[in-house]
Amino acid sequence: MEIPEGLDSLFAIVLVSALAPLIVGLLPGPRIPEVVLLLVLGMVIGPHVLDVAESGSAIALIANVGLGFLFFLAGFELDLAVLRGPDGRGAVAAWTIAMVGALAVVGALAAAGFVRAFLPVAIALTTTALGTLLPMLRDSGETTGPFGRAILANGAIGEFLPIIAISLFLGARGAWHSLALLIGFGAVAFLVSRASRHLKGRSIAALVRMGSETSSQTAVRVAVVLLVALLLLAGELGLDVVLGAFAAGIVLRMTLPEGDKPLEHKLEGLAFGFFVPAFFVVSGMRVDLPSILDDPARMFVFFVLMVALRGLPVLLVFRSRLPGRDALRLGLLSATALPLIVAITEIGLATGEMRDENGAALVGAGLLTVLVCPVVAKILARPGAHALPAAPA
Repeated sequence: MEIPEGLDSLFAIVLVSALAPLIVGLLPGPRIPEVVLLLVLGMVIGPHVLDVAESGSAIALIANVGLGFLFFLAGFELDLAVLRGPDGRGAVAAWTIAMVGALAVVGALAAAGFVRAFLPVAIALTTTALGTLLPMLRDSGETTGPFGRAILANGAIGEFLPIIAISLFLGARGAWHSLALLIGFGAVAFLVSRASRHLKGRSIAALVRMGSETSSQTAVRVAVVLLVALLLLAGELGLDVVLGAFAAGIVLRMTLPEGDKPLEHKLEGLAFGFFVPAFFVVSGMRVDLPSILDDPARMFVFFVLMVALRGLPVLLVFRSRLPGRDALRLGLLSATALPLIVAITEIGLATGEMRDENGAALVGAGLLTVLVCPVVAKILARPGAHALPAAPA
């Protein structure tokens, strides 16, 4: 019997996914984010170094499902009450300042001939990788309290508004057509969440719990159906599928407003046990190392712009709301980006608007933010400020 196509690549991907947390635990010094090692190992096994794995159609599908799970869980983690409060308003103000600054800076770079894809580059410079940060924040117990609310608000806005901008301005249709489709998609997502309260007198919240402790795993299956359905809907409407994943997470949170810890643990096990690590490894495999090595200065320019344009507005808006170094840490974490940058560069390269060297440099800069910003933010943390409570004896 012949080995199925792509199975050797899948083995390499799952192998490095399993090795990454072990290596992180063995490395001395400050604990680096696991996602950094996944990306680096992906580059190592990819076509530009060892060439032992390639991103065929089957592997690409797995990676796209992993990307979907990242934003699905980010949407599910989102507390809409936080966005309606002062943290949400502050996050919107910070992102707006960042976007205005990015448009001005990238406009100057375009006039100088440094970039060609004016709008995609500007949007990429204002993103935040909340889906990437969530595992790190959970591990350090930083998803609650004033700091937790601030980072969740800025992370959500730093994903949601760029996703909206992508759907409006980088899609195949015009901006007004995309806006109408976006409103229609939002209406469908809202109706799906509200319909749960009128299904034969029983809420979906009750239905998804049925069989959750049996081999049926009904709750997980329903959640995955919701994710894939909104991914398909977004794709059919010509919107970015990341929007569908994020909306699916929000719909599930609206359906289960008080949360469901067993379901969350199972979804996280499914996502972070296989699909999400595969996405990051495959993203590393796709990094165009020769282009970065040919012009590393371009990558560092984009890195500095990401930290300055995204992090500084957050620092300025929240410096009076958070004590000590927390506002600086918030700015650094808000400047952490990657998944959306990958999506934006793929769109820009597919349409021919973005130069290959700028696409590679943006992804490399996003990788640097994931490598540098969370580590520096952790070093700046006040001792014991966010320590997890001791487990009972």
